[in-house]
Amino acid sequence: MRYNRSVSSTPRDWSTRHSVSAVAQRAAALVNVLTGGDTPTAEAVAEVLRAYGETDSLGLTTRDVTAMREAAVLLREVFAAEHVDQAATTLNRLLPDRTGPLRLTSHGGRAPWHPHLDRDDDAPWGEWFLASSCLALTVLVWDRQRPPGRICASPSCGNVFLTQGRGPERHYCSRRCATRERVAAHRRGRTANRDPLT
Repeated sequence: MRYNRSVSSTPRDWSTRHSVSAVAQRAAALVNVLTGGDTPTAEAVAEVLRAYGETDSLGLTTRDVTAMREAAVLLREVFAAEHVDQAATTLNRLLPDRTGPLRLTSHGGRAPWHPHLDRDDDAPWGEWFLASSCLALTVLVWDRQRPPGRICASPSCGNVFLTQGRGPERHYCSRRCATRERVAAHRRGRTANRDPLT
């Protein structure tokens, strides 16, 4: 269950840990660890949660990880959307079927007031993950009028990432993937341009 532990209360943490951007980034990181191949261990999932501000013993079970993985598969569809209409349609399907009513919580004063769509502060991890992620991704669609993220264009990767900020549209989750694909394309081009008679 959730929020039966202490939450860090530094001013920076209180102002950023529950921001739309932080929750959306956490969603992408969890989708990647949960759908990146074999079912991850509870500790691998806990490591991502801790990186985004969860503290103490999280008490994740195999059942929790399974439920979170099912949620991650559903959320991956939002990241796969090529157009804002597709992202909105997917979120509109998930919101009424998989989330509760919108409410504000401070977890008994242990966190800043922030919105939740899970049924209560002790909702299971899978429900919390899906609901909080849907809420953040919905706000990003609303705010930017475009899909909130993408799936990396590198065939050897497949990670999801957020498409935030201004500038040219990103196609890769990282510079590493972009560089790897540019190098591969350059090598293919050199091979194709070689004179077969030399």
